[in-house]
Amino acid sequence: MLEDDLIISHVKTDDTKGHEIQTTQVHAEGVAHLCSQFAEPFGMNTVAYLMGLLHDKGKEQPQWQRYIRYETGLSQEKAEKVPHAYVGACMAKQLFPQIAPLIGQPIAGHHRGLYDYCDYEGIIKQAIPDDITPIKDQHGITLTGAHYKQHDLHHVIRMMFSCLVDADSLDTEGFVNPEQAKLRGNRTTMAQLLDLLQKHLHDLQANAPQTEVNAIRSYVQQRCIEESHNRPGFYSLTVPTGGGKTLSSVLWALHHAVSNGQTRIIIAIPYTSIIVQTAATLKAIFGTDNVLEHHSNINPDGIEDPILSERLQLAAENWDYPIIVTTNVQLFESLFSNKRSDCRKLHNIVNSIIILDEVQTLPLEFYMPIVNTLDTLQRIFHVSTLFTTASQPILSGRIEGTNSFASFDALSSVHEIIPQEAKLHDRLRRVELQFIKDANTYDEIAKKLACHNRVLCIVNTRRDAKELYDRLPQEGICLHLSRMMCPAHISATIHRTKELLKSDVASPIRVIATQLIEAGVDIDFPVVYRQEAGLDSILQAAGRCNREGKLGVSPTYVFSLNGEHTLPRGFLQQTNNARLSIGQQPDWFAPDAMKKYFKQLHSRIDNFDKHKIKELLYKPKCEFEKAAEEFHLIDDNTDSVIINWGDSMSLVEELRDNYPTYSLMKQLAQYSVNIRHTDFDKLREAGAIEVLYESIYIVSNSKFYKSDTGLTSENQWLEETFII
Repeated sequence: MLEDDLIISHVKTDDTKGHEIQTTQVHAEGVAHLCSQFAEPFGMNTVAYLMGLLHDKGKEQPQWQRYIRYETGLSQEKAEKVPHAYVGACMAKQLFPQIAPLIGQPIAGHHRGLYDYCDYEGIIKQAIPDDITPIKDQHGITLTGAHYKQHDLHHVIRMMFSCLVDADSLDTEGFVNPEQAKLRGNRTTMAQLLDLLQKHLHDLQANAPQTEVNAIRSYVQQRCIEESHNRPGFYSLTVPTGGGKTLSSVLWALHHAVSNGQTRIIIAIPYTSIIVQTAATLKAIFGTDNVLEHHSNINPDGIEDPILSERLQLAAENWDYPIIVTTNVQLFESLFSNKRSDCRKLHNIVNSIIILDEVQTLPLEFYMPIVNTLDTLQRIFHVSTLFTTASQPILSGRIEGTNSFASFDALSSVHEIIPQEAKLHDRLRRVELQFIKDANTYDEIAKKLACHNRVLCIVNTRRDAKELYDRLPQEGICLHLSRMMCPAHISATIHRTKELLKSDVASPIRVIATQLIEAGVDIDFPVVYRQEAGLDSILQAAGRCNREGKLGVSPTYVFSLNGEHTLPRGFLQQTNNARLSIGQQPDWFAPDAMKKYFKQLHSRIDNFDKHKIKELLYKPKCEFEKAAEEFHLIDDNTDSVIINWGDSMSLVEELRDNYPTYSLMKQLAQYSVNIRHTDFDKLREAGAIEVLYESIYIVSNSKFYKSDTGLTSENQWLEETFII
């Protein structure tokens, strides 16, 4: 029999034990201890402990107690739920007015999400109910050593919010579902992972032939070891394609982590195709139980071991894993989110190492808030960042836009691991750029491609890919790659291309692709054609040419389609004009050429904070919800449709018979294509769209999905957006 005066936080029912309760005092103290533990690495453990104690004080209200007793069957007296989160926020303001927003905002939003300040102000003006017991005096609540810049505060509040919501979730889970709680966490150390990587590299080198490429890879690895023992900060690893930067960057990160007591490596990548490839490589070295893939196309249910599958799903909630492989979108949008689910993992970025792969792809319209965020993570949260690419952008000093209002101060310094005198771009030279000056038509480019037995052609839009593909001669093997194809179809086509290139097939192999293939996809053609674009994109395309260097120096041809149309206005045109403005370069692959290019590109940008994140967040009264609505690296101006390819229709039948579960929707994401609203409307007018559960769209008619080029809508092809 439960005592009436017990103040209940949670109730669970056990078949043998009946009702078990967790009191608010026990829960508050558990959350406080976890909050303190999570915030200790950035020096706010005492403040975080107080936040944990206060967060659920509102549950002491008699009305809330009547509600939970009724909802859990402890009482037959019906009672309505009342708000409770505001009470702790009001108490924080009353007891500690100087630091109130740091803990009051997280407390007020720990269920609903962080508020805009005007809404938060309204919340903390409410009266504290008379029935709430005061907390014991908390001495020593200070913010020692905190020297915040204007762009720091919103991240500090969001990080405290992360500590609270993860602590709240974990303590609740520990009471309600202790068996699940035992599956959490991974105690593998950075030193243990370093031993595994060193053994792997030793075995690779023992069996590797004595070639120039392998000698360069060994040199890069040695430099990474030598440069890893410095303090946390900003580093860059500029290595041409084929130089082994993936494993070298992880080698640097593990040595750096061991030297500085850092606990986690987060690898953020712009393209899903690279993520899958990178994660597979790392899992083979460190084991699946040490590497978490966190992106939209991963389905943990595909892992045979059910315990490991559940552990990975749990780890995706809060990133409590030693190695995380994720997307730029997942990382940065979480850092600007106001939602509980997105922010829960953020405190596990503290005291970690971030590897930003293909860093040149960071969107310039968000450049200032992203760079400022990296600065905050380093100074306040003990995070080191390694920028890796073959085309290193400008990240330090003054970033000069079209005028002084567009310009901003970036990072104070970035330390390059590979010295310029190493001239890796020269030693790894496998490609020569050749510019075709004439204005070409689709037919003219198709005729040039037909002259080659094995050739890759990369264009800027889905429409151009389809037009060129249709004009290729019907001989040999012709393949098409664009985002009119679903992810499973793209992956299968890339895999088939790789297998064909490794084979001795005598038939021509010609591939037409959009830029989805030009960064990080390990594919090797003797000849590459690239439609005109920015220098970084052209060099990425050249990285798919003569990748292993077995052909001496091979050509990558750069062409225009001005015989058909000019480049679409906007960023693509700006990048191409920036390349044209620097004129003919003595060496297009030299870091100097890339620096000139990015300076030219920046000078064409009129706003590095297009969505006004600074106005919303760089102030004491942060507007968290509005900023979260604005900070989306990819504009969501498309509709997602599930198409008929592979076994997608069997999954659709399962969807018809059951509720759309997380696992099922993850699997169906592999068979989805994002299309613009106008093309969605055309498919709907053609009767091709079926609607399930109000927001799930199916195109089951196979006539609308071609086995070679993907989704079609009356031959209306969508332009490929600039890929982020």
